[in-house]
Amino acid sequence: MSNLAIATQMIAHYNAQDADAYVALMTDDACEAGYRGAVVREGREGTRAGLKAMFAEFPENRADIVTGYQLGGYAVLHERVFRSASAEPFEVMSIYSFEGDKCSRVEFVR
Repeated sequence: MSNLAIATQMIAHYNAQDADAYVALMTDDACEAGYRGAVVREGREGTRAGLKAMFAEFPENRADIVTGYQLGGYAVLHERVFRSASAEPFEVMSIYSFEGDKCSRVEFVR
């Protein structure tokens, strides 16, 4: 499976609010962070816990993929995120780094 396909599958799990399936596609020491910034979810378990908390806070949360690209060991997704039916959506660029067939880091440009 290509890195772009893995990142796309991660978004499908995110939209299903399945934190376990999402982190199954990550390395044990993976993280999510702001672009070139602070880590917001550290490790597979930290990411799982952070996602479960966010899904509880925003049960209607979903991300639509506008477009995606792959270059070498990276996949980049332009996403439109909806927290709820009444909230304004926002856009984000997500940069997925890989080690083999697992995602090792996701950085968000917002």
